[in-house]
Amino acid sequence: MRPRNLQEFTGQSHLLGPGQLLRRAIEADRIQSLIFYGPPGTGKTSLAQIIANQTKSKFERLSGVESNVADMRRVLSAAANRLENKGQSTILFIDEIHRFNKAQQDVLLPDVESGVVRLIGATTHNPFFFVNSPLVSRSQIFELSPLGEDELYELLRRALTDTERGLGQFKIRADEAALRHLAKVADGDARKALNSLEIAALTTAPANDGFIHIDLAVAEQCIQKKAVVYDGDGDAHYDTISAFIKSMRGSDPDATLYWLAKMIHAGEDPRFIARRIVIHAAEDVGLADPMALVLANAAFQAAEFIGWPEARIPIAEAALYIATANKSNSVITAIDAALGDVRSGRTLPVPEHLRDAHFPGARRLGHGEGYQYAHNFPEHFVVQEYLGAEKHYYDPSDQGVEKKIQERVEKWRTLTRQAKAQRSKPKAAPTQPREREQQ
Repeated sequence: MRPRNLQEFTGQSHLLGPGQLLRRAIEADRIQSLIFYGPPGTGKTSLAQIIANQTKSKFERLSGVESNVADMRRVLSAAANRLENKGQSTILFIDEIHRFNKAQQDVLLPDVESGVVRLIGATTHNPFFFVNSPLVSRSQIFELSPLGEDELYELLRRALTDTERGLGQFKIRADEAALRHLAKVADGDARKALNSLEIAALTTAPANDGFIHIDLAVAEQCIQKKAVVYDGDGDAHYDTISAFIKSMRGSDPDATLYWLAKMIHAGEDPRFIARRIVIHAAEDVGLADPMALVLANAAFQAAEFIGWPEARIPIAEAALYIATANKSNSVITAIDAALGDVRSGRTLPVPEHLRDAHFPGARRLGHGEGYQYAHNFPEHFVVQEYLGAEKHYYDPSDQGVEKKIQERVEKWRTLTRQAKAQRSKPKAAPTQPREREQQ
């Protein structure tokens, strides 16, 4: 059921709709090197073959998993001969191009640059991360989207009626509910939807009337568990955890649970999720609710101890606590500001009165001299110099628990400013008795 032309191609209207750039380039035979990037079953290979047919080019296919440099040199040499002797261009399609290492990708550069081949690469991984920059810079990048439920439904209907390449030679009666279920659970993957329909047709015995009846129960058996698009080291992995973290930060418990459920369903490592929750508790909740970090760390320990599926409960508890907690990023802002000063500025020496005075001879060096023990003073606070420079890193927010911290810190800073101002006032000169005038 692979589409043979643009009229049969389903989906990707943002690329192939009337007037869109890629469609105009294909119809005008102005295709240069392309990289198609998107999830499985969205038409990357089919589109490459359509381009080759439309532009009357020779279609050569290599696999990033199976092909080696020798295969590449053979195809490139044949393409050069074909262009020189016949004037026919070659479309070199490389499936899973991100699987090629840097040396293999570099082999393509001269012939792509000179126009010996027009490269079309297909990848499920972000090419800006997984494909060499020189190759990316010589190619146009097009991102393909998962197919919609209605689009997959139409593909399934077409497969049932196509007698040449589909299931039209069989007497099949498929309920709309069954086809809708296949279209929905395939999650945008045309290949999975068609494979499931084929399994249903080939494994269901005809009824007394001679028809194969595909109802909802048969459809559910044939597609089984929903195949969530989720690659453990690819974009879906990082995009989903990013959405999870941003939903917690944005205080949306429902979105938080959805993205968490997607990761659980896809089999994500519970320790990975729990680590991100621990980091988020300190970064985005911080001192506005210090219990968030305690609960997050407890969830991490529980997840490591019990694993899936039970780990979903403490992990969800910690995620919901954080999503609904008061938020403050004052901790990360403060430590990053201090780190910035340490990295870029002059290193401050430790003031003499704060230096270690517990070794023999420390007093002779002046270490600890003048240090005032805070617990000996009212409210366990005393004004004294702790840094030796005027620096201000921590700005407590007015959220949750941190509002009380803000009040205390501001009180201490006010007392410190007042003490420094008092010390900086010039002292009046002592009055001296008037000397008796000399006669």
